[in-house]
Amino acid sequence: MKTKNKIPMRQCTGCREMKSKKEMLRVLKTTEDEIVLDTTGKKNGRGAYLCLSRECLDKAIKNHGLERSLKTAVPYTNDLRRSWKILKNNRVLSLIGLATKAGKTVSGEFSTEKSVKTGKGLLVIVAEDASENTKKKFRNMCSFYEVPIFFFSDKESLGRAMGKEYRACLAVQDENFAKAIMKEV
Repeated sequence: MKTKNKIPMRQCTGCREMKSKKEMLRVLKTTEDEIVLDTTGKKNGRGAYLCLSRECLDKAIKNHGLERSLKTAVPYTNDLRRSWKILKNNRVLSLIGLATKAGKTVSGEFSTEKSVKTGKGLLVIVAEDASENTKKKFRNMCSFYEVPIFFFSDKESLGRAMGKEYRACLAVQDENFAKAIMKEV
C-alpha cells in the first residue's frame, strides 16, 4: 500500500495564511546579512515565506513581519520590491514562451486583431513602449469584444520571450495559459 506524502506547509509573513511550501516564495537572510529572494527554496540562511502576491510583500514590510521572521532590520525594501517585480516579469515572460512553444499565441498587429475579432484571442498583451495609436487601437477593440488587455514589459522582451524579433502585441489563444498569465500580472 502506497503511503501519502506529507505536504510541507508554511505561513505567509504578510497575510498570515498557511499554504503549501511550493505556492510560496522564500525571502532569505544570507550569512552576509543580505536580504534576497530565493526562488529555489534551497539556499542557506534564515528564511521567511510570502505568498506570490505584491500585497503580501507590502503587508509584510508594513507590519514588520519580515523583520520579525528574519530577526534583522530590512533596510532595502525598494531593492526587495524591485527584485519582486523582476521575478514576476520573468514568470510572465516564461509563460508567454511556453504558450508560444505550444502554438497558443499569435503576434503582430494584424494577427492579434484577427484573433480577437474571431473570438480565439482570450488575452491581449501590448508592450508598454508600443505607440500610443497601437495602445488606443487595442484598448478600444478589447473593450468592445470584452477581451482582457494588459500593458506589459517592452517590445524587445516580448519578442525574446516568443523567440522572435520585437513584438508590440500578442494574443493568447489558450484558456489555461491566459488564466495563468493574468494571475501573474
